[in-house]
Amino acid sequence: MKQTKDAVDKEQSAPECCPDTKQNGDVQMGKLQGKRAFITGAGRGIGKDIAAKMASEGAVVAIADIDGDLAKSAAGEILGAVAFTVDVSNRKAVTAAIDSFAADGGLDILVNNAVYFNYAPLVEMTEEIVDKMLNVGIKGTIWSTQAATPHIAAQGGGTMINLSSIAVSVGIARAAVYTSIKGAVDAFTRQQADELGPLKIRVNALAPGPIVTPGASSVINAENWEKRKNMSPLGRLVTGEEIGAAAVFLASEDGRGITGVTLKLDSGLTISGPK
Repeated sequence: MKQTKDAVDKEQSAPECCPDTKQNGDVQMGKLQGKRAFITGAGRGIGKDIAAKMASEGAVVAIADIDGDLAKSAAGEILGAVAFTVDVSNRKAVTAAIDSFAADGGLDILVNNAVYFNYAPLVEMTEEIVDKMLNVGIKGTIWSTQAATPHIAAQGGGTMINLSSIAVSVGIARAAVYTSIKGAVDAFTRQQADELGPLKIRVNALAPGPIVTPGASSVINAENWEKRKNMSPLGRLVTGEEIGAAAVFLASEDGRGITGVTLKLDSGLTISGPK
């Protein structure tokens, strides 16, 4: 992965398709029509799925990723998307990126999805790895939220969505640092929902269960994916598209009464007892 400079690298994508909007008389309107969303860690995986779903509902999306090539590639697949090369752990860089995107038409939605994975027994975790995980997973969420707040408030309100995990609710081997980060994200979500409510900013979190993404597949093989599927009461894994649909729900008027909530999307895995 390559680090970003403080200067912001952004690129407007060429439209390739039309939004999947809903018919309303003679006018097509998506659930996020006219909204603008900044999504971190969106070059691939869940972040990209959220970006694609929001764009299909009419939003203009910013694809932010530390890997500029991934960001540009993802933006090229999504109508009207803008790519930003940015390291969210760098406060100045992420603030510059969010300011730049907001300057072109405002900001209504922030999705804090960026994460750095490393699974190992706690006694084997090096200070360098722990610092990197904390810098991206916690500091990155804080810096992005801090930068986005005044812009969303200036719109008269909006939505922030943080990515949590069911790791907070169940014991997962070799995931002490990752679980701690996601637990902090849950607590941060509730606190910010209270703090930002008077500004008409709703703050929620999504907690996916096992989902096949490039990042997760780097540490989970096919056999273990199958085991996870069979552990679920529904006998299936949640898809990235379903995570995107949940994000659209929370960001749209459909979710206008919801704030401070962590929504689990895990096919019932966390309520299932031993098999």
